[in-house]
Amino acid sequence: MTIRVVVADDHPVFRSGLRTLVQESPDLSFVAEAADGEEAIALCREHAPDVVLMDIRMPRTSGVEATRRIVAEQPMVGILMLTMLEDDTSVFAALRAGARGYVLKGAAPDEILRAIVAVAAGEALFGPVVAAKIATFLQPDARATSHPFPSLSSRERDILDRIASGRTNTAIAEELLLSEKTVRNNVSNIFAKRHATDRSQVIIKARQAGLGNP
Repeated sequence: MTIRVVVADDHPVFRSGLRTLVQESPDLSFVAEAADGEEAIALCREHAPDVVLMDIRMPRTSGVEATRRIVAEQPMVGILMLTMLEDDTSVFAALRAGARGYVLKGAAPDEILRAIVAVAAGEALFGPVVAAKIATFLQPDARATSHPFPSLSSRERDILDRIASGRTNTAIAEELLLSEKTVRNNVSNIFAKRHATDRSQVIIKARQAGLGNP
């Protein structure tokens, strides 16, 4: 039984290359292609593929949000993130959304094909760079237990660090792949927990604790 694949990427040339890769593999069957997240969601509803090759950054709806919605509706669809981004924020945003795999676009064709087969079989598979990041993240870190703001959640600490760096809510939302409303809500929580009345107080306290990169 061949693995049915949908390709979602906003770059026509790269999308064409993935289509050819899938079409030339005897184990895979190319179903359809999408140029943005909304199209990917619609195609999954129409075709119920086995695997979606999903880019992270696409117009209208990001690959992360598309993944979250597809997995919620069709948990049997395996999402394989294929992207140029290898920063920690992108990796863990994809994992939280429900992606089963994360491979960089610079990976060899054989590596991409192996990842598709693994994800279709229900396995979680990540390229060596991403796997190393996950292993590092899972290692015990003494700094985590001595964080200067233990009352804050992990997301709130991420946002506080960026506030201390002088980023705006809009910039933070783009960097963490969140909505501005979500960022605003977290900022309000930070203010309340730190008993601060304005952003300057929060920045001062955070920088005194060693956060940010002003």
